[in-house]
Amino acid sequence: MEFNPKLETEKIISFIKKYYKKNNLKGVVIGISGGKDSAVVSALFTKALGKENVVGITMPCHSNAKDKTDAEIISKHFGFKLYNLDLTKTFDAFKENFKNIKQTENSDINLKPRLRMATLYYFASLLTEIKGAPYIVAGTGNKCEIYVGYFTKGGDGMSDINVLSNYTVSEVIKIGEYLNVPKEILYKAPSDGLSKQTDEEKLGVTYKEIEDYLNGNNINQKSKQIIEEKHNNNKHKEGIIKIDRI
Repeated sequence: MEFNPKLETEKIISFIKKYYKKNNLKGVVIGISGGKDSAVVSALFTKALGKENVVGITMPCHSNAKDKTDAEIISKHFGFKLYNLDLTKTFDAFKENFKNIKQTENSDINLKPRLRMATLYYFASLLTEIKGAPYIVAGTGNKCEIYVGYFTKGGDGMSDINVLSNYTVSEVIKIGEYLNVPKEILYKAPSDGLSKQTDEEKLGVTYKEIEDYLNGNNINQKSKQIIEEKHNNNKHKEGIIKIDRI
């Protein structure tokens, strides 16, 4: 069946409205990275809740300055409030506590999204108290990223609600096109903003290959092996492992 972005967009917006009404929720806090996923999520919540109930946060931390600029483009385009909370000093202070312990690039990279997620939850809690009604944190991970475990456990893998988790990259783009997400944001090469590589360079496969794999289409053997290895090796990120009682 051909993907229908109008129908899917309306379905997501309807879901958000019903979920918020059922659980007596007020607003949402979203980390705005300057990429397509957070742009699409912010557009969906703005449509569902109204721009006055959507709060975006950009959190630079030894990162590309353009990400902050792109986040501002998104917030101005959809009209929601954007806060800039620079986590550079927080990151540096945290690392200072471990100055006598050998550190690695990967642990540094994963610390950033964990600090960012703590910031989002702190802000959601703050707004809940100020507004007198619950604000929750929205995730922005798509189906392709989640399947191969391309997220940080305790970081960007956490959220209270994720409306893109069942949509592949190409489907997210189609929804973004329908929602009129600025083209320079929607079509730019996806990157985590934490290293100097694009997502696909880090993964070793393209998002199209991951999508083809998920859809049961043929891909080359090397890419298939990479996808399966990443999926299997990252299963520990799926949630808390529980032991059955005897």
